[in-house]
Formats: sequence, C-alpha cells, structure tokens
Amino acid sequence: MITCFIEYRIDPFKQSQFEKYARNWGKIIPDCGGDLLGYFMPHEGTNDVAYGLISFPDLASYESYRERLKSDEAGKRNFLFANKEQFIAAEKRSFLSVVDATYKQEARVAK
Repeated sequence: MITCFIEYRIDPFKQSQFEKYARNWGKIIPDCGGDLLGYFMPHEGTNDVAYGLISFPDLASYESYRERLKSDEAGKRNFLFANKEQFIAAEKRSFLSVVDATYKQEARVAK
C-alpha cells in the first residue's frame, strides 16, 4: 500500500473555503477509487498548512484514480472552486509506504 501525502499552503483567512473544498473530496475521492484517510486543517500553531492523505494499493492504482478524477464532473467543479477562490497557494505531494506493524494502532490506556 502507498499513501499520497498532500501538503497544502493555504490562505489563513480563507480556511472556511479550504474546509468546503476538503469536504467535497470526502465523496469524490472514494467514488474515484481512493481510500481517503482524511483532510486535516490547522488547529493550533501554524495556520497556513493543511494536509490530505489518500491510500492506494500501488502506484498504478493511483495513476488510474488520477485519470478517473480528471473526468469526474464533481472533481472538475471542486478544482474550479479552488482556482476561483484562490485559497491554496502551493501544494506538494509525497508518496509514503506504511510500516505495517504501526498502521492504525489504537490507544491502549490502563485503567
């Protein structure tokens, strides 16, 4: 499995627009074949960085997803929304592989 780790530089005065953009991906990404782990907004500290994490079985699956996304009408509208509102200043993508023994480990607190 690989995870596409997207780092966004956002306008801190347009966080509500970015949040709408992220919520839109909540339906679009799974419909196009991505396993959406989530979008993450600034909470405390740095106020102009947000993240999106999407997993795929392999890089070929990611490439197929990107092709579906390009032709998806809702996806096109979301990209247009971002371009029109200009709340994203920059975007970086990294592809990561998980260390299996560490993936989705829940807290175990002794009572």
